[in-house]
Amino acid sequence: MRDIRQPGAGVSPRKFAPDRSNGTPLYIQLANNLRSLILEGTLEADGTLPSERILSEQVGASRVTIRKAIEQLVREGLLLRRHGSGTFVARRIEQAGDALSGFTSDMQLRGAHPTSIWLRKVLCKPTNEEAGILNISLGSQVARLSRIRLDDGEALAIEHAVVPAPFLPPLRQVGNSLYAALESLGKRPVEGSQRLHASLATPVEAGMLSVEPGSAVLRIERRSRLADGTPVELTRSVYRGDRYDFVTPLHQTD
Repeated sequence: MRDIRQPGAGVSPRKFAPDRSNGTPLYIQLANNLRSLILEGTLEADGTLPSERILSEQVGASRVTIRKAIEQLVREGLLLRRHGSGTFVARRIEQAGDALSGFTSDMQLRGAHPTSIWLRKVLCKPTNEEAGILNISLGSQVARLSRIRLDDGEALAIEHAVVPAPFLPPLRQVGNSLYAALESLGKRPVEGSQRLHASLATPVEAGMLSVEPGSAVLRIERRSRLADGTPVELTRSVYRGDRYDFVTPLHQTD
């Protein structure tokens, strides 16, 4: 994003300055104006917002007013604060709701650099629920894979996957892409279903995702299968609500 302080940047302070003849609190007006500039694309994703001091000088409002407006947009997920770097316009990720793809391949297609922080990578017995969903016996072994998924060092999701152990190579060979590991043994899923619902981040989840406790998250349960219907995975994930939009195409039906 071009810095809106610079002449010729195309964003006049008049476009985001509050109207003092309006009875609405100044910080709400300022937040509304900045929100409009973000949503219309005038302030581009990943662009740096000027400092509170600069914004205060531009619009003639106190730094307290500027801070309250910015904090409102941070809570909405439109702005991000990065310690030592400033405030940025958040980049939202559109994820196809009907695509059976893994986090790694999806982010790579976007030109991103996905990585993982492993929380757990073990072989163990399934729970009663997992055995029923995966259609395996309670005496079977499953791989339990938990990790934080990141893009360029920014935590985006927490993922907990359970997979029948025979479908995977030795766990030390399971890298950033679970689906690549499954494919190496001819067990990559080709169909499945997933359920999404809105929720709030627990304190532990918030710490992992670097968001405030109680921030909006999307909880997603995915169940995938081979072409013959054999269950392959049960994955339960927590995605940051301020960074993701799940989009599903619609088709007219008779």
